[in-house]
Amino acid sequence: MNLKPRRHEEPEINMVSLIDVVLMLVIFFMLSANFAGEGRMRIRLPQASSVPVERHSPAALVVTVTAGGSYLVNNRELVNASAGTLRSAIEQVAPAQRDVPVSLRADGRATHQSVVTAMDVLGQLGFAQLNFVTTRETGGRSP
Repeated sequence: MNLKPRRHEEPEINMVSLIDVVLMLVIFFMLSANFAGEGRMRIRLPQASSVPVERHSPAALVVTVTAGGSYLVNNRELVNASAGTLRSAIEQVAPAQRDVPVSLRADGRATHQSVVTAMDVLGQLGFAQLNFVTTRETGGRSP
């Protein structure tokens, strides 16, 4: 009978294959990530592939945002482009009617802030139906 202790080998974990897998995942995610910068995107608004049939109601409210950032309410130009002036003009046109549909016509070159300000004023006044007016898309697509 042999009472000598047997030589016991320590188990080892091979890390080389784990490192290979992690590096492959890092390379995959780096190559599949989209690194397009916001400053390089060029968009043109508003255009749509199809324009729905217009349904005009006699009491419809139309708010227009011009390229310069000024506002028109039902084709009447406002004195200045402030949110307070827009709010009072809308309240004069539709004092108690909050269920009428509002058409928001924004020039394609208008600033985003001007459009958001108009939407914010309409939302604060309680208008729930907001339609964006667009034009048909012309011939080819532009970047």
